[in-house]
Amino acid sequence: MNRMDYPGNLFVVAAPSGTGKSSLVKALLEVDSRMELSVSHTTRAPRGQEVHGREYYFVSDDEFDRMIEADAFVEWAQVHNRRYGTSRKAIEDKIAAGADIVLEIDYQGALQIRRQFANAVLIFILPPSWDELRRRLQRRGEDSDDVIELRLRNAAQEMAHVHEFDYVIINEVFERALFDLKTITHSQRLRVAAQRRARAEVFQALGIPQPPTC
Repeated sequence: MNRMDYPGNLFVVAAPSGTGKSSLVKALLEVDSRMELSVSHTTRAPRGQEVHGREYYFVSDDEFDRMIEADAFVEWAQVHNRRYGTSRKAIEDKIAAGADIVLEIDYQGALQIRRQFANAVLIFILPPSWDELRRRLQRRGEDSDDVIELRLRNAAQEMAHVHEFDYVIINEVFERALFDLKTITHSQRLRVAAQRRARAEVFQALGIPQPPTC
C-alpha cells in the first residue's frame, strides 16, 4: 500500500495559539466516535491538567533528537522555542487500518504532512479579529505579556499561509465553528476517492472501474 491508497482519512487542523484549535478538536472527538486523535511529541513542559500520553508525549530535547535521527517523525517543527513532532508509525499504522485520524499541529507540520500524504485534508482555524485573539490569550492566564506579544507576532506569520490549506474556519462562535468542522470531516468521508479507498470491496463487487489516470 502506498501513501495515497490508505483507507482511513487524515485530517490536519492548524491555527495560531489562542484561536481555539484544541477546544474544537476535543469537541469533535467527543461527538465523532470514528475520529481518533494522534498524540504528538513535544519538548515543552505540561500545562495545567495536561497528562503525558493524552495531550502530548512530553519528552526531553535529547530524546527528541534521537527520534529525529531515527526518522521517527512524519513531521516536526519548532514553535515558540519548543519542538513538536508526529510519530510516523502511529499515523501510518492507523490510517492503513482504516481509522480516521485528526492531527492538531502548527502550519509548518501541516504542510510537511501534505507533502507525504497527498490525500490529507488541511483545515486552518482563524480568530474573528486581532482584539479577540489577544483577549483569548490573556484569559488563558498562562503567559506573560512578553510571551503573548510573541504569540501575536507569530500568529501573523502563521495566518499568511492560510491559502495553502483546503478549508478555513473562523472561530467566532464556538458552536458554529464546531458545526463547520464536523461538516468538513463528514463531507470528506463521502468524496468518491475517499469512499473508493474506504469501501473498495463495494466498488469491486459492483464492477466499477478505476478512474483513468492522466
